[in-house]
Amino acid sequence: MRRREPITPDITPLVDVVFILLIFFIVSTVFKKDELALMLNLPANTESSTKVEQNQIFIELSKNELAFRGSKITVESLKNELALIQDKTQPIILRIDKDVPYDRIVKILDILQVLEFYNLALVTNE
Repeated sequence: MRRREPITPDITPLVDVVFILLIFFIVSTVFKKDELALMLNLPANTESSTKVEQNQIFIELSKNELAFRGSKITVESLKNELALIQDKTQPIILRIDKDVPYDRIVKILDILQVLEFYNLALVTNE
């Protein structure tokens, strides 16, 4: 009687395919090191009160409304009002509600950047 050898599948092609896929994924992967360049531990607001000066500009932004110097205004009117200000070094205080969509904040920041207002401060809760 002859002895039978057990039939085993040849896995060499399978190993080749796995290595080719591994090399493909390693080469095509983009590592996002730019976003995490610095591991920062940001400080909290510890100052109990802030000094309000007369030349500061207050902009308040809620989910549906915008206020400039204590009066409600539209985004287009805000751009016109800010264009009238000559001193670009005046501090601008932004009070933004935490529920405001990000695109509304970006619109305001874009207006400030176009008009070259760079002295910005964001108000936080204590």
